[in-house]
Amino acid sequence: MEKKANNSHLKVFFIKLISIVISVIIVINLIFNLILAERLEKIDKILSISNTQNRAAIRDKIRNELQKGLEKDEILNKEDKIILLKVYKKIKKELSEIDQ
Repeated sequence: MEKKANNSHLKVFFIKLISIVISVIIVINLIFNLILAERLEKIDKILSISNTQNRAAIRDKIRNELQKGLEKDEILNKEDKIILLKVYKKIKKELSEIDQ
């Protein structure tokens, strides 16, 4: 009788173990598909620049953004202007050192 009770407890244990393992696999699969798959698609799109059609689409998007920027009164905000001016002065200084 005691052996049958142990076997039934063992059977219940394995059933629970298998159901937990299956549920963990499903959760991991869902997390991967919901979070990582979308990012992987974006990375694949970036890496597929060698495709002529993708290059043309990226080129057109860059042109559109540049056109939108030109239509604005100010392209850069004040902080960006200060940073760019500092970089420009530093590059100018380094280039003038080459001449000497």
